[in-house]
Amino acid sequence: MATGALDVEVAEVRRLSDFSNATNLGERLRFLSFIDALIMQFFFHVHTSRKFWGTYEALVLALASASVIMGAWDYGINELSSGGDWSRGGLFGEDSGFLHLKEWSLMLSLLAMMAWMAALVLMWVRYPIMRENLVFLVVASSSVQLGHIYSHSGSPDFPFGSGISDFGGVAMGNLIMVFLAVFVVHRAVTETRDIHVEEKHAHPDPRLVEKAWKDHRLEAWSASLAIWAIMVNVMSWSGAHAISQRPPFEEGIFGISVIYVFSGVVSFFLLMHIVWYPHFMLGGGDHTIQSSRAREVAGVSTVTREEILQGLCPVCGAETPVIKKPGGRIEVHCSDSECSGWGIPGESCSSCVRILPLRIKCDKCGSSSSTTSHFVKTDAW
Repeated sequence: MATGALDVEVAEVRRLSDFSNATNLGERLRFLSFIDALIMQFFFHVHTSRKFWGTYEALVLALASASVIMGAWDYGINELSSGGDWSRGGLFGEDSGFLHLKEWSLMLSLLAMMAWMAALVLMWVRYPIMRENLVFLVVASSSVQLGHIYSHSGSPDFPFGSGISDFGGVAMGNLIMVFLAVFVVHRAVTETRDIHVEEKHAHPDPRLVEKAWKDHRLEAWSASLAIWAIMVNVMSWSGAHAISQRPPFEEGIFGISVIYVFSGVVSFFLLMHIVWYPHFMLGGGDHTIQSSRAREVAGVSTVTREEILQGLCPVCGAETPVIKKPGGRIEVHCSDSECSGWGIPGESCSSCVRILPLRIKCDKCGSSSSTTSHFVKTDAW
């Protein structure tokens, strides 16, 4: 979608701050309030994806689904269920196991690879500001798949009856995934979101700035990233498990193949969501999604960090437990004296989930005033 078209349609979409909680678990048990916020954000993601996803996204998902199905198809061929030719291995050469597959298996394998690459290329074209992170996520997924293949090569029934050394492949693959998905992609998206809000949504009215921060919350996106990592592991395990069995075969591979197909389609759907949402949230604009450190190395960091402002009582001028962060985001200390948490006024405390106050009472003079009034405007001269 062109950036101009995206900007026009964004104005017609309900923002996250326009949605209200669909559940009230937090009213019953305060520590469950994060579930209310997560469900609300998922409703928002469904609403926006239904509006913006169309034929293009359906084609991408159809290609990925076809790739997974063709890769697992063995009905009428019996290449996978028979165990294949154990005397051959590798991709190329005279003794290549891949090139000596049965004709239908070889054809479906090649078509599966072509469909998978086509789906990735379409995503690469569709979401330009997430290209670098798409590569990282594909590498993370591939590392997990190779890890499961390595673990199954030494223990066909992995993880059942496996030794500690057999878990090495899966452990290494997941370590690579955690590093790339969490410390690279998640950090890059989060820090780019912060820069976007500070640059594009700066406003003298702190209430509008706070609303902008609410509109750009990433809890549901982060949950999608975590679920994607789980589904990639399920897909990788089931795929490796289906082809690792050795004769005599006591049972077929149909059931495990169904798990592979289901988890593969779901994982690619989640990958689409992970790549799409930051592109949508940032308006497909001129931001490059990188971490702050990556921006510094590339010499493209343009944001000037301001100091955190300390709140002052508007009556007597004494310091109050409220601060204003760079970009205008106001945070208040929890009203519970035994709690050390902070957060946005009116929302849950980061530590004890208590609802944070909208008004602050000065300990010195006893006056009560709104949190926004604790930051006086300095004269221009």
